Amino acid sequence: MTERTPRPHTARVLVVGGGPVGLMLAAELRLGGADVLVVERLDTPTTESRASTLHARTMEILDARGLLGMLGTPPREPRGHFGGLPLSLDLPGPYGGQWKVPQTRTEELLGQWARSLGARVLRGRELRALDVREDGVEAEIAGPDGTRRVRAAYAVACDGEDSTVRRLTGVPFPGHDARRELLRADVAGVEIPDRRFERLPHGLAIAARRPDGVTRVMVHEFGAAPRPRTGEPPYEEIVRAWRRVTGEDIGGGTPLWRNAFGDACRQLTSYRHGRLLFAGDAAHRQPPIGGQALNLGLQDAVNLGWKLAATVRGWAPPGLLDTYHSERHPVGRRVLDNIETQAGLLFGGAESEPPRALLGELLRMEPVRAHLAGMISGLDIRYDVAAPDGPRPGAPPSPGPHPLLGARLPYAELTAGGGPATTFSLLRDGRGVLLRLAAGPGETAQAAAPWAGRVREVAAALRAPCPDLPDDTGTLLVRPDGHVVLALRRGEPDRGATRAALRRWFGEPDGPRTLTEVEA
Repeated sequence: MTERTPRPHTARVLVVGGGPVGLMLAAELRLGGADVLVVERLDTPTTESRASTLHARTMEILDARGLLGMLGTPPREPRGHFGGLPLSLDLPGPYGGQWKVPQTRTEELLGQWARSLGARVLRGRELRALDVREDGVEAEIAGPDGTRRVRAAYAVACDGEDSTVRRLTGVPFPGHDARRELLRADVAGVEIPDRRFERLPHGLAIAARRPDGVTRVMVHEFGAAPRPRTGEPPYEEIVRAWRRVTGEDIGGGTPLWRNAFGDACRQLTSYRHGRLLFAGDAAHRQPPIGGQALNLGLQDAVNLGWKLAATVRGWAPPGLLDTYHSERHPVGRRVLDNIETQAGLLFGGAESEPPRALLGELLRMEPVRAHLAGMISGLDIRYDVAAPDGPRPGAPPSPGPHPLLGARLPYAELTAGGGPATTFSLLRDGRGVLLRLAAGPGETAQAAAPWAGRVREVAAALRAPCPDLPDDTGTLLVRPDGHVVLALRRGEPDRGATRAALRRWFGEPDGPRTLTEVEA
């Protein structure tokens, strides 16, 4: 009797990796109407909470998707750091500072959301092979029911810094390996003073006691090279390093979690390889300094999700999917550069003291503080969304690009549809928004009607002043990821700009084309 081969799974999009980035992407794809299958190697969600910080831009995204109510009210810390030097992260908007949320809770929240939207998430499945073709992808997945094939139109690697997809495909991942290392542990039953980036003669020590009595300790010995590792560092190694640096004994504590991370920095040459894309730590590897890594990955997912959904559903305008790489690769490079700078300031010995002293002086200047806070929080990200064909024919001389063009839509309180709303609440359903503020140009009225399934048109008025929204703003076209791709000043002639922007970002209004069977 011959053994039956399990039937293959099919999906429009296969997401490899069911951590926070993969789950965020799955939910965004479902909002865009794309069928998605997530495969995750682990049988159950991890109980390790490596990342614990959500920055302002990520909080805005969660608000825009209506998830903050499920998250509750996490602790807010207005102060962050740059290379261990105190840095206020207060900026305009409701989410300045950093918000302390264990990664386990973030993953749980995103998993519930993705499943509620219809995403299929299969755990205990390990990727064994991946064939990327011009017309789609085919993967070999091992699981409790045997080995199955998965056929999809596209695949996205969200499988972390040690990405199996990268290994199987051999895509270029330039950068450098770790030169220095930080040891970390969550320890119960120790009584030591809190330390915030305390530089001692022999190394760097950090200790923070949580409300539940567990203390996270982190230690780096100046000049120590990273060790080759096949697993987590033994607690005894962390105890010895902590004693050499601080003189304290934490050997009597109970380690709940141990980890070592180096300062390796790498970034894919391209985030897209035909039908295969990469997001999160699979696309860029960096030490988790300043809590930026998780936030960077979640924002990758939100940028990619609607574009890939539009592509598999058949309405994406030409080149839309390629803007994922052209927009997110420079953002990733900038984050890696600032983390590299911070690593030198954190882990350097006496040679790092002069630049630390200079930076400390600069941080007392408000423009410098605001610049670094905007960079770390993600609030200053601005994409190049200007029309490629230059100024519109017949347009009068412009006072210059609108300050919101390419930037994220700021938080503002509105009256819309006869009731209260916010700019973020307009994005709940994952569609774009054509926002017409009071006294905006009449030419845009009902301009988005032919794109109604993809763009929501809203007439609104401000309920309260918004310092980040210029007073003369008339019309804004906002993508599903919250970035502004058209901004007209009040009274500025439209001259077809609105419809041109709608076509550029949301395709032709005559309905989606049908994917071929192979593409689907």
